[in-house]
Amino acid sequence: MKIIRKKTRRIYVGEVPIGRGAPISVQSMTNTPTADVRATLSQIDRLEKIGCDIVRVGVPDWEAVEALKALVMGSDIPIIADIHFDHRLALAAIKAGVDGLRINPGNIGSELKVKEVALAARDMGIPIRVGVNAGSLKKSVLEKYGGPTPEALVESALEEVALLEKYGMEEIKIAVKSSSVSTTIEAYRLLSEKTQYPLHIGVSEAGPRWSGTIKSSLGIGILLAEGIGDTLRVSLSADPVEEVRVGKAILRFLGLAPMGVEIISCPTCSRTCIDVVKLANELEERLGRVDRDLKVAVMGCAVNGPGEAREADIGIAGGRTRGLLFRKGEPVAWYPKEELLEVLLGEIEAMVIAGRR
Repeated sequence: MKIIRKKTRRIYVGEVPIGRGAPISVQSMTNTPTADVRATLSQIDRLEKIGCDIVRVGVPDWEAVEALKALVMGSDIPIIADIHFDHRLALAAIKAGVDGLRINPGNIGSELKVKEVALAARDMGIPIRVGVNAGSLKKSVLEKYGGPTPEALVESALEEVALLEKYGMEEIKIAVKSSSVSTTIEAYRLLSEKTQYPLHIGVSEAGPRWSGTIKSSLGIGILLAEGIGDTLRVSLSADPVEEVRVGKAILRFLGLAPMGVEIISCPTCSRTCIDVVKLANELEERLGRVDRDLKVAVMGCAVNGPGEAREADIGIAGGRTRGLLFRKGEPVAWYPKEELLEVLLGEIEAMVIAGRR
């Protein structure tokens, strides 16, 4: 399937290009106290190492503002400040050197206050993401549409964008999220027809890791397959690292990012002779940042394993007393089961090194 992406405007968050054909960026948000610089930088470092492109930090108070300069200086990826209710925090965040703002102009204060933020961001070349969700709609909009419908979300977002444009701010990205997958999809479809600003997509408050991953994969995946979306966040009640892993996987399996290592593993049955679940999970963990496209198989038995995983570049299969290493479905050698993982990792490392020569 060839995905034709919608043409949108180009903006930059730090040095990361957004829109107009730039690679789709994966974002996450820290959940440490922002004022705790050490803990927050540690989490940002973990996110960057797993593939996060842009990170957002909450700025609820002045203690958080005081930490922003150190966070910006200590982070290897762009930082977006998430601001609500107090426009002074947004102005201070701009002075601290953040790479972008996420605001909802509807709750930042009067038009005069929005103007101050828009002019300051414009003058510093800092983009603003207008973030609208089902819980942030004005009472008048809710009454007009009878609830947080896709039309209500889009109308609210475009009203807020128009307010920023009024003061010459056009470095804008838009999000119209809902915890409903269908509402999210319809809102972004409608918004995509009405604007050329880059869109940040995701399902808000998607839930815990398992159900949230499913909801996010459906909502984000459908939109991306239709060419909609320039940045994304998978919103999970989980370690933010999990958000990035899911987001990167969605992009890879849609062919919108390099595949890297793809783990092929069997669902297990009574013939299973090795701990497929443990081995597959550990491989996924340890090979997450390998930059070469490889298919690696973990199969439970040596009878059907190599044949069923013939498309894999390399793999292992369990036997009654030993484990089999195979390439492209062809047996290579038998090893003690407890050595299988390290043998496989060694072979993969050699393949990656050879591929770089």
